[in-house]
Amino acid sequence: MEGGGRRVVAVGAGLAGLGAAQRLRGHGSLRLLEAATRAGGRVCTRPFASGLAEMGAHWIHGPSPGNPVFCLASRYGLLGPEAAREENQQVEAGGHPPMPSVTYGSSGKVLNPKAVREARDLFYALLASTRAFQGSKEPPWPSVGQYVRAEIARTVPTMAGGQEDARRLQLAVLAACLKLECCISGTHSMDLVALEPFGEYVSLPGLDCTFPGGYSSLAERLISDLPEGTVLLNKAVRTIQWKGSFREEGDDARVFPVRVECEDGDVFLADHVIITVPLGFLKEHHQKFFQPPLPERKAQAIRNLGFGTNNKIFLEFEEPFWEPEQQLLEVVWEDESPLEEPSSDLETSWFKKLIGFVVLQPPEQHGHVLCGFIAGKESEHMETLNDAEVLSAMTRVLRTMTGNPNLPAPRSVLRSRWRSAPYTLGSYSYVAVGSSGDDIDVLAQPLPEDPRDPQPLQLLFAGEATHRTFYSTTHGALLSGWREAERLNQLFQAPVPAPQS
Repeated sequence: MEGGGRRVVAVGAGLAGLGAAQRLRGHGSLRLLEAATRAGGRVCTRPFASGLAEMGAHWIHGPSPGNPVFCLASRYGLLGPEAAREENQQVEAGGHPPMPSVTYGSSGKVLNPKAVREARDLFYALLASTRAFQGSKEPPWPSVGQYVRAEIARTVPTMAGGQEDARRLQLAVLAACLKLECCISGTHSMDLVALEPFGEYVSLPGLDCTFPGGYSSLAERLISDLPEGTVLLNKAVRTIQWKGSFREEGDDARVFPVRVECEDGDVFLADHVIITVPLGFLKEHHQKFFQPPLPERKAQAIRNLGFGTNNKIFLEFEEPFWEPEQQLLEVVWEDESPLEEPSSDLETSWFKKLIGFVVLQPPEQHGHVLCGFIAGKESEHMETLNDAEVLSAMTRVLRTMTGNPNLPAPRSVLRSRWRSAPYTLGSYSYVAVGSSGDDIDVLAQPLPEDPRDPQPLQLLFAGEATHRTFYSTTHGALLSGWREAERLNQLFQAPVPAPQS
């Protein structure tokens, strides 16, 4: 058997685990242990209305030749004709794709597009200026949020030509921009996101695109390329013992350094274990999950890095109240300002954190469906409510924004609950105040730390939170899985298998 019959176990069958498996085939035996009833991890497509709802990953961010998710999806024939167009792959959207949008204000009117655009241009200019602090020994503020708010405060006197009403409107739009950035960063507040390393994140070129057959079609294709029985579902891992000498019953000759015990009592002995569980799970469980515990440096990196919640609320309507060309309905609470503290009463105002709704396209496939985005503690509060309460709150928001008290309520609702998902415990990672890109690299380092150890690479680490420039993305997850497979391939000195077309 190639690779000296070495036994590899991957914990987690999301894109990182599946990516590692894709590159590792041919090396002894391989098992992917997945705690959930389905593979894909934070890629999760569910049927809704007459089409599909992406509960997790929604878009391919930056679909261009440098994006491995885009390249795989193209090769598998999973994308629509639009995504494949060369000019779409060259658009520099900077992580904020332009969409035909309408912005509703809480006074029940559509806001002046020029005023909205001015405020948004200012916000994105401030966000772009954060890159100047990369590598800075003394950034002016610890967090992105503090820096942006300080700069907004500086420009207030000249904002909107000094007209009070116009200025208040621009401040309200800027508050909405900060909420959107919370969704993108997967955080409760931009005050939690470190300023100095913020510019390390890399946005790939290309107009973000979706999977016509659902994002899960990518995970399904990756699984279908693996030998049957490689992925074991409902196999939650309880503990990973490493630095050991474990033998299988009836075979005293073979000694394994790692023992993986599952919640159901099943045990897997391995030479190498690739851990791809989300950072949220590691934050809560790493002390008991690994025996012996992880080295303090790695435990500290797990504590330092940020991991927040971004959820979606899908609403199905009998008839659309929006125009056919509108792809994004934004909501702005006109009494808000980034220079004032938002209400902390989650019970009465959680829904104000909602940034608005993306219209699912095309309606012929999906029906008339809006997908709302909401991040942070308000998002986590939403998870504690029942469907009727969420639907009622969304109906109130839409009636307020459109100024139509008789707007028909949505006919059905579906939402994600990533903070409550026991093996995820949130959505994705960010570089928090008090951490840096170095923590991501420390998290990605295999164990044991001594490269001369006679049993090298017992524990390897993959997943979006281990990719220094593409954290929080599916392409970061996939690349991290490939990286760890490559590490093992080099150890086995086996050629990488040619990808299946």
